[in-house]
Amino acid sequence: MKALVCHALSDDLSGVELRDVATPAPGPGEVLIRVRAASVNFPDILICQGKYQLRLEPPFTPGMDASGEVAALGNGVTGFEIGDAVCGGTRFGGFAEYARVAAAGVRAKPDNFSHQQAAAYPAAYLTAYVSLVRRGNLQPGETLLVHGASGGVGMAAVQVGKILGATVIATGGSDEKLAQVKAFGADHVFNTTDGFRSQVKDLTGGRGADVIFDPVGGDIFDESVRCIAFDGRLLVIGFTSGRIANVATNMPLIKGFSVVGVRAGEYGRQFPDRGAENIAKIWQWASDGKTDPHIHTVLPLTRALEGFAMLQNREVVGKVVICP
Repeated sequence: MKALVCHALSDDLSGVELRDVATPAPGPGEVLIRVRAASVNFPDILICQGKYQLRLEPPFTPGMDASGEVAALGNGVTGFEIGDAVCGGTRFGGFAEYARVAAAGVRAKPDNFSHQQAAAYPAAYLTAYVSLVRRGNLQPGETLLVHGASGGVGMAAVQVGKILGATVIATGGSDEKLAQVKAFGADHVFNTTDGFRSQVKDLTGGRGADVIFDPVGGDIFDESVRCIAFDGRLLVIGFTSGRIANVATNMPLIKGFSVVGVRAGEYGRQFPDRGAENIAKIWQWASDGKTDPHIHTVLPLTRALEGFAMLQNREVVGKVVICP
């Protein structure tokens, strides 16, 4: 089968290429999926660079989210049949014609989702849900500030924030992208090129944002500290800016806010019952038509690295999906 293989960790991704490899056989408790679509997540890039908290030794195939049909069942697997349309988080292995996945992480694809939508969904919406519900305790009527709002995770946070009844302010560095985020449901959009502190303060009557969703870090985090409300929750999702920010502890003390780290997958591993509830909830929203992942473009597997580059160059609004 064809698969995208990381054979060497490298900053420039020169160690990643399309190869012919043996089609895997599912082990006990595993499902083999004929992949129809897999989405690109920023951690896929970091894993191939050796910069992610999950460190894999090459060779391996990246790809955290996939959707397709059941091709084979490992020993002990029940509840699935050959040909079933399924999807889920794979952690790795999705950028291939076939992916071997733990059956516990696989679920039936919602009938109202295409394979492309189902592949674009799990990591982004699970991150948004764990961030805003479990870690941020976002309440109806509160103000949510979403940074990096045009990315896949950012757009998911915008949509989840609206489902939860918040007023959503979305930020980014491109007016064109922000127009799309506004059409996606954000109540207000601010271009961060010239800062955003005063705009957030003005919009909230000087109070600031109750919850701040920050996958960017760096200067964005620094300025967020200046426009968060008393008793606010500043959610640390990631550091796509490349700089890990620091905060002087007198600021949370004086302003009475919390800095909260978010690792959606690890949250589920630490609290399995809650993790199962999180996954069930986001997929129920999908089945009920409450969520709709935005797909920027669809590329064949032969052009997967172009999709990686699009994320690195901040060209994407929503998600890039790869179809083997």
